[in-house]
Amino acid sequence: MKVAMLDPSLFTGRYDDSLCAALAGEGADVILLGRPMRPTDAIMPMDYAYKTNFFRRSEALRARLGEGLAFRIAKAAEYALACALGEIGPLTDAAIVHAQWLPLAPADALLLKRLKGRTALVHTVHNADAYHADAGVQGRGYRALLDLFDALIVHGDTTRAALVGQGIDSARIHVAPHPPMRLAPATPSDLAAIPVPTAPRLLFFGTIRPYKGVDILVEACLQLWRAGHAFELVLAGKPFMDVAPLLDAVTQAGFADRIVTDFGFLTESRLDAHMVRADMIAFPYRHIDSSGAFLSALHHGKAMVTSDAGMFGQLPDDVAVRARAGNAPALAQALLPLIESAAIRQGHGARARAYGDDMGTWKDMAVATIGIYKTVLAGGA
Repeated sequence: MKVAMLDPSLFTGRYDDSLCAALAGEGADVILLGRPMRPTDAIMPMDYAYKTNFFRRSEALRARLGEGLAFRIAKAAEYALACALGEIGPLTDAAIVHAQWLPLAPADALLLKRLKGRTALVHTVHNADAYHADAGVQGRGYRALLDLFDALIVHGDTTRAALVGQGIDSARIHVAPHPPMRLAPATPSDLAAIPVPTAPRLLFFGTIRPYKGVDILVEACLQLWRAGHAFELVLAGKPFMDVAPLLDAVTQAGFADRIVTDFGFLTESRLDAHMVRADMIAFPYRHIDSSGAFLSALHHGKAMVTSDAGMFGQLPDDVAVRARAGNAPALAQALLPLIESAAIRQGHGARARAYGDDMGTWKDMAVATIGIYKTVLAGGA
């Protein structure tokens, strides 16, 4: 079975790489189509092919243009042209086109309409609100795209219920649980670049966006610092929001020495180094269906602090300490026992690791996904 995996922006490169390798391990002929690789990418195709099919010109201009408006306009224009008029042979040659993330809904619609009827179309809906209400034009029309697919894959009942609530026929929705992931391991140089903690360390890692609740986390930390509790907060990842007011609030409160920032597109191994150094990892999301970041951290055996949004609300009680989403005082209260007790941290961390060990594997995901492909090709939903 020939499968074209589609993630033009490599939004979830680690997920793509893991799934493509597992599908290949089950006998599928897989090609992943994305943008040119960046130094921060850690994709190493194993038994599947990778093709640079999108954003060649705009990525070549990235160093000169930076990450600002000019670069985003260049990307959007190039992608729209590719979707409307670009070569689609690598997609139509496949029996299945499996889209992971769709980066620009108005342009994606053009591409999908060109493909419709020429190959089977499958889409993994990682979150029912794909852009978390903060993407503007990027997500405009995303819901309509879902009607163009022969089947939709979700990771859990939260997303399934949300899609049914949006009017999508439940027969077209298939649940395939998201397995744990492992980032590229930290190198000695990565570890050397991360300051050694001088107090219990709380880590937030990954892209920094409004829906992830970093402002709530900072406010909870300020409450605890003002109450005399000693710990460090690390923010590691690329901000896609203005974080200056958050850092100013920490400085003005007199706690600038308690926060460590490592902003930018970080390599997987550097993010892994941050997890190695941390004692606790925070996921204070306002809303989410499933979190690849959480699933990539489980094997480190660190205490997890989450909101009760999406998948977090469905975790077993002893896997993570939970607080009501969007509530800084509740988050501070949830953090306090972990900050005060190494034994409590270690207990929660061990249970998090065990939970990850007991979850499904990428082989399980590949077998389930191939089963969905076969159903689609046989004419079912």
